Amino acid sequence: MKKGILLFVLLAMTIVGISFPASGQEKEFTIARLVVGTGVENREPGGVAETFPPTTEKVYCFLEATEISKDTEIAFVWFHGEKEMLKTNLPLQTGPKWRTFANKNVAGMKGDWKVEVRDAKGNMVKDVKFKVE
Repeated sequence: MKKGILLFVLLAMTIVGISFPASGQEKEFTIARLVVGTGVENREPGGVAETFPPTTEKVYCFLEATEISKDTEIAFVWFHGEKEMLKTNLPLQTGPKWRTFANKNVAGMKGDWKVEVRDAKGNMVKDVKFKVE
């Protein structure tokens, strides 16, 4: 009978999406927005796109994090194709919301690009892809 109740509880938790983080796996923050664009003005991204012309000088990667449980550091890691081009470390401070951005000169570097956001342990949290045509 106890096994049946336990299985029922586990099944119910799975159905409603309740889960318990593994030991040491507590989420430090949530990414609410991750976009690329041609600038940042008044703490908001501008010129957001997935494709940029080859005349674009810089691309900005804008991040909005929420539910930041403790002061931490993130990294923006820029890739042109498979080649890592730049890594920028920036802080996230404890609180309900934090916005930050990094930029990369891409003038004339056509092709597929990707920016990975990594946590303080180096784990990729999310990425955003774009193209310079």
